[in-house]
Amino acid sequence: MTLAVLFEGGMIALALLVGWLIDIPILGAMEWNLTDLGLGIAVCVPMLLLFAACLRWPVGSLRSIREFTDDVIRPLFRSCSILDLAVICVLAGIGEEALFRGVLQPLLDRYFDWWLAIAMASVAFGVMHPITPTYVVLATVVGVYLGLIFQWNQNLVVVMLAHALYDFVALLYLTKS
Repeated sequence: MTLAVLFEGGMIALALLVGWLIDIPILGAMEWNLTDLGLGIAVCVPMLLLFAACLRWPVGSLRSIREFTDDVIRPLFRSCSILDLAVICVLAGIGEEALFRGVLQPLLDRYFDWWLAIAMASVAFGVMHPITPTYVVLATVVGVYLGLIFQWNQNLVVVMLAHALYDFVALLYLTKS
């Protein structure tokens, strides 16, 4: 729990620091309103459907993700309370989205077309999830999806909420079922 909080919380600090150093105001890309909170929940739904499909039909290379989940994820987080999981997931949603969508994507957008910035930030996001090669690809696809949502909406709260909610539901299912 402590390591997860330090790592994910560290990503928030890193994103804020790098954003400040390169003049990308992350906090300026965050707006709290009910419409965007609802959108964040709605954006999470396709990700959860993909998760459910991978659980339901663990064929081919998806099987290795399932095995990793059973062998590593469940034992690692099984002793966490629901509150522990919520804290980890909120920090992950905020930290990862602040770094990849809030800093990296806008930075790349300064030098490349918006679609290439999304692609490159998404590949970086995928590579930072090296559970299996297939999981890297799935995380990259999710990164593209979240990158497109952020490009369209320009509110980090939407993608942060979607990410945190996805992580929470997935970890809750994996550890408590």
